[in-house]
Amino acid sequence: MENQKITIETEINAPIEKVWEYWTNPEHITKWNTSSSEWHSPRAENDVRVGGKFNIRMEAKDGSSGFDFSGTYEEVKENEFISYSMDDGRKVEVKFEKSEEGVNILETFDAEGENSIEMQKQGWQSILDNFKKYVEEDK
Repeated sequence: MENQKITIETEINAPIEKVWEYWTNPEHITKWNTSSSEWHSPRAENDVRVGGKFNIRMEAKDGSSGFDFSGTYEEVKENEFISYSMDDGRKVEVKFEKSEEGVNILETFDAEGENSIEMQKQGWQSILDNFKKYVEEDK
């Protein structure tokens, strides 16, 4: 189970440049990076380049729990592809592909051993769905 990969995806009706900007700019990350309305990301740091690091704080709005989601970029191709290692060693790849509707995002990540595959998939997909909604509603 250690190296099982999970893939999620969404289609966003927006230009690739906007999708990339909203995915990588900390000012936008804090507005969409949450899996439910009970959580938020009060701060984000993001140095999008090979060897650059990111750190996004995720917290329950009631203050009951929180954690830092952080890691290091291994590959970055603007408007196309990002790969990174999380601080726990798991790998993530994000592909941005132009489509008829706008942009298809395909995100693949190594599963962790604590939560079920379905729970992990649902959590990450919720964040991706939130991203889609944020980008499409921000005119």
